[in-house]
Amino acid sequence: MSAPPRWPAIWNAFRIAAAALIAAAIIAQASRTIGGAMSEGRDVATTAVNFFSFFTVLSNVSSVVVLAVAGVRGLLKPRQPQPYALSIALACVSTYMVVTGLVYNLLLRGVPLPQGTTVPWSNEVLHVVGPVVLLVDLFVNVAARLPWKAIAAVLVFPIAWILYTLVRGPLVTNPVTQNPWWYPYPFLDPHLVGGYGGVAVYVVGIAVALGAVAALVVGVGRRRAVVPAAVEPATA
Repeated sequence: MSAPPRWPAIWNAFRIAAAALIAAAIIAQASRTIGGAMSEGRDVATTAVNFFSFFTVLSNVSSVVVLAVAGVRGLLKPRQPQPYALSIALACVSTYMVVTGLVYNLLLRGVPLPQGTTVPWSNEVLHVVGPVVLLVDLFVNVAARLPWKAIAAVLVFPIAWILYTLVRGPLVTNPVTQNPWWYPYPFLDPHLVGGYGGVAVYVVGIAVALGAVAALVVGVGRRRAVVPAAVEPATA
């Protein structure tokens, strides 16, 4: 069944509004976190880098860009098929945001962030509202039909982020506790989970979750796709 004529325009406008809300949530939490470091005399540069080292923040920043681009393009070119690159980008941010929502609400809800006071409404937008928007978008948007190997492209950023986190962690002094290490999440801190073996268990579990969600995202897109990619690699 095709969507009503006005529905695509309404959804694309909603995408832009959601991008604006998520951006406001990021700015609000960044202001609270970095402002708190300034007022308390902590290392501001390290605090700022730490803030943007959270997978949640990076996923939400990416979703702002992709949702805004998809929404504007959808309004300006409603009859043109969605480009392959944009479909890949949406598959990526949808996976990251859904996993962010799952991990936070199953493992981290109620755990205070050590880098500053949490802004309650911002926290809910970044960990609940944003993931729900991207999940719904998966079932509303008509994307290019992606090949199954697109799952590998979706996993590139999380793997790079995990490597960055584990390499940087022991090199950074925590600006709050002054411990000679800093990790964005408790389950990546070897001091809290019984060493790197414990970290490995969590990393494998999260990797499995990411792969499963990526497969779901690509699979749903393949079932719903009714138009070919506007620009698709010949090898896809």
